[in-house]
Amino acid sequence: METRTKLVKGPGLLLVWLYGVMTVGAVSRSIYQIATEYHRAPLAYLLSAVAAVVYVFITYTLVRGGEAARKVALVCCGAELVGVLTVGAWTLADSSAFADSTVWSAFGMEYLFIPVFLPVTGILWLRRPRVAESPRTGGDSALAS
Repeated sequence: METRTKLVKGPGLLLVWLYGVMTVGAVSRSIYQIATEYHRAPLAYLLSAVAAVVYVFITYTLVRGGEAARKVALVCCGAELVGVLTVGAWTLADSSAFADSTVWSAFGMEYLFIPVFLPVTGILWLRRPRVAESPRTGGDSALAS
């Protein structure tokens, strides 16, 4: 029987909460912008939609828990960090390429830089030494391999 290592405990709960907030913000922003203003800044709005999908997926994997979900979330956090750094640098180097800002513009300045800190925090959280939970007691019992 597979035991799922809970990722939503301690600081992980704050991480899931922040990813949930970013999910709601990015999904609602991208849906609104794509539905009403897509012709004005398609690249920016599509990048916001990509960010929304990444946030949804990371939130889901963190809530789901387990070793496979932890590995997928780790990869997604890495991809998110690459996206934030790439789009952030791109928007600062060539602001004319974007008719409007994205969630990741200027490294997430409009979101208090949470988009750049969140994946770093997520990577650190997901790489910490893991403790497997005992199925009988529900408590921590041994280091997971």
